Amino acid sequence: MQFRKDINGLRALAVISVVLFHFNTDWMPGGFAGVDVFFVISGFLMTGIIFRGIEKDNFSILKFYVARANRIIPALAVLSLVLLVFGWFYLTPLDYKVLGEHVGSSMGFLSNFVYWKESGYFDATSHEKWLLHTWSLSVEWQFYILYPLVLVALRKFMSVEAMKKALLLGTVLGFIYCVVATYKWPDSAYYLLPTRAWEMMLGGVAYLYPFSLDDKRKRFLEWLGLALVTVSYFLISKENPWPGYLALMPVMGAFFIIQAQRSDSAITGNLIFQKLGQWSYSIYLWHWPLVAAIYYFSLDDKWIYIGILLSILLGYLSNRYIENIKFKSAFLKASDYFKCKPLFIAWSIILLCSSILHFDGSNDNSFLSEYKKMAYPRYCHVDGSNKHLQDEYINCKIGNRNKQPIALIWGDSYAGVLDPFVDSLLVNDSAVSRTTSHCFPSLSLDSMLGGIPEYCKRIRKESIIELKKNKYDVIFLAGRWESTYEQHGESGLKSIFDTVDFASKNSKLVYIFEQPVSYSRNMSNQFMRHNISNLISKTVARDDDKAIDINNKIKEIYKQKNYNNVFYISRDILYGSKSPSDYTDEGFPYTHDTGHLSTAGSLAAAKNFKKSSLYLPFAELMDTSVVLKQASNHVAN
Repeated sequence: MQFRKDINGLRALAVISVVLFHFNTDWMPGGFAGVDVFFVISGFLMTGIIFRGIEKDNFSILKFYVARANRIIPALAVLSLVLLVFGWFYLTPLDYKVLGEHVGSSMGFLSNFVYWKESGYFDATSHEKWLLHTWSLSVEWQFYILYPLVLVALRKFMSVEAMKKALLLGTVLGFIYCVVATYKWPDSAYYLLPTRAWEMMLGGVAYLYPFSLDDKRKRFLEWLGLALVTVSYFLISKENPWPGYLALMPVMGAFFIIQAQRSDSAITGNLIFQKLGQWSYSIYLWHWPLVAAIYYFSLDDKWIYIGILLSILLGYLSNRYIENIKFKSAFLKASDYFKCKPLFIAWSIILLCSSILHFDGSNDNSFLSEYKKMAYPRYCHVDGSNKHLQDEYINCKIGNRNKQPIALIWGDSYAGVLDPFVDSLLVNDSAVSRTTSHCFPSLSLDSMLGGIPEYCKRIRKESIIELKKNKYDVIFLAGRWESTYEQHGESGLKSIFDTVDFASKNSKLVYIFEQPVSYSRNMSNQFMRHNISNLISKTVARDDDKAIDINNKIKEIYKQKNYNNVFYISRDILYGSKSPSDYTDEGFPYTHDTGHLSTAGSLAAAKNFKKSSLYLPFAELMDTSVVLKQASNHVAN
């Protein structure tokens, strides 16, 4: 195949959009569609290689794989090694462990599965994933593996002409599946091959069914394609389901530009686009880690422009000194293909990443022990990671486990973080903690259930039965009220206070907690990163408006109820101040992630609680006069 200047220029158009979108989404809201343009180009080129080999009866699947490895792996491997070296010095052990996992999955071309399981592409946490963009390389590589196998197999049963028609039919069916899957399974549709294959197959259709047009029609077709691609970059945004039917715009645009075959185009053929197209793969590789670095180090906006320039510079250097290395792609024997150097490099990096995972990102255990002071207080809480322990945790005790429990902690994960809080209050007593994710305290057994519905229902049933028997003197109720209100509205609020009313009638004392401060980023990660490098601020912006709003709603209802034995633990008490601090007196963040109290935060909140008058009713119920005396002294001080 002759070098196609139009396709090279189309690569430039694709990489420009992706880079601008990632550095600032406002500049080009639909720039992520540039990846779909890349898929069409890739499908066109790969189909050409495979069909020319099949038609000449000399196509080698192994040679095809090695050629793709020689093209893709070296530049990716250098980037991965640079990130691993950088991460050793500047990432926390936990972040480094995640980087090791992501590098390993990228070198194994399985990163799209990893990111699919972790979260959505447009989530805020995506900026903390240094190799998130390699999901598209994994999709392409998976296509490279399967596509020639399917075509070679089809050739044994049908003619080349029949294969072409089968590919055309497969493209149409693939698009239909993509549209359906995008709405039914949006995350998997974004990341996985089945919903992206049709885009590469359409590139194949462009190779197999080239248009024969005069110059005037070629020019029109090119401009139509450019219009579709460019409009998609500005009219589509991350709010649209993707890929879905909207992907037709950039995909068909790329298809038309390829079919126009205009090598003398002023748009795709100009010198700047030709150079950017030549460096596009390496620019794509390097730009996202620079975006992640700006986010990671909380750098100001001027670094966006520096990052774009660095992306181009590093892309140029990578293309010239790494991509242009000529590796052997043809071997005499099948066993000799194991000598392919890029494959050896990939496996070496994967082994290195395995050792990083084995040592939890570091052999410095002191760092991890410090983190435990900020980690989620996993005492009795049940979530997806330990749901197999439900029978053991349904009556999980804190405090003096040899004593009959006098208290009950009930709620979701925001109640689970109170285990250290309550544990530190119990001198010679115990409490049962029943918490599971997304399961706020409610009397409803069959509705408004949480993340583990059966266990949520079980927690509620056990707690209701025992409260009816007046088993507990003190009830601690907490939850992510913001989420409860968002999901269930006023009925959720009513359910919360139905539970408070019920607990009030069946126990001596009830405490209901305000939702703690919410943040835009993970607080404990930020703190650990700050300890690694002073370049990283330990300050995190708050994202607290919704939490404040629901706290005010709950406080208002609480005041209207005029309880005698129910006490509202506000943030003033939790944080020991009307202006909540981000950090405890010992210098640890109050918050583990973006909203849950950390272990250090929960213990600090308990100290603050002991200094308030709300602690006295609890102390009076405990079985030692010493505690009451200490409580009185705390309040007096």
